[in-house]
Amino acid sequence: MTLHNIFDAHAHYDDKWFDDDRSALLSSMPEQGVSTIVNAAVDLATAHTAIEYAEAYPHVYACVGIHPENLEGLADDYLDQLRELLKHPRVVALGEIGLDYHWDIPKDLQNRVFEEQLQLAHELDVPVVIHDREAHGDVMALVRKYQPKGLLHCYSGSVEMLKEVIKLGMSISLGGTVTFKNARVPVEVAAAVPLDRLLLETDAPYLSPVPLRGKRNDSRNIAYTAERIAAIRGMDAQELIDITTENAKRLYGIR
Repeated sequence: MTLHNIFDAHAHYDDKWFDDDRSALLSSMPEQGVSTIVNAAVDLATAHTAIEYAEAYPHVYACVGIHPENLEGLADDYLDQLRELLKHPRVVALGEIGLDYHWDIPKDLQNRVFEEQLQLAHELDVPVVIHDREAHGDVMALVRKYQPKGLLHCYSGSVEMLKEVIKLGMSISLGGTVTFKNARVPVEVAAAVPLDRLLLETDAPYLSPVPLRGKRNDSRNIAYTAERIAAIRGMDAQELIDITTENAKRLYGIR
């Protein structure tokens, strides 16, 4: 079965893993069933790159933001720079922003930059794309405070946390981890999330689904994730793709 109308809600095509064939790969996506890709920045440099891709490929959009792993040497005027970048017509969200407690990065600095970006999103009324790694409590504290619209990408929390995320008006995206052999919690989440709050993503080039685990990921591989989630939910995979694509368009304001 060939799936079409795939919307990849979160990818990183600026990664060096795509240096050899990026242009050919991105150009070929529409004929391979991928209708739309949102390419996420992690700092100001990749924000400009994401916008370049969005200008070059009609099916690619950008989101711009400062990732918690990219705080070293952050420009004092980074918020003003983001404010300008968010005016670009191909930029659809502020992201990827959030907290990452897996790495030894000062938590106070992470929280300050995350909160400042949530304030900017509130000021400009734009959706956010949130990275949450081993930081559920602090992420949710700031989500409760600012109640942004947007997405917890590559959702890694529990079903209980999911209930609060949904109640606060946010959506989640799921990727290749739901296909992994020992994926208990992602499977529970995939079964529990309301269909109108679910998006699909790759986080390419990372987190390739089974049977491609360990290889470079790209947007075409959402088909494997969709088939797995559809099986969990007892529904048709193309129907799932169509619903999650409409959800993504609505969240990102893409017509």
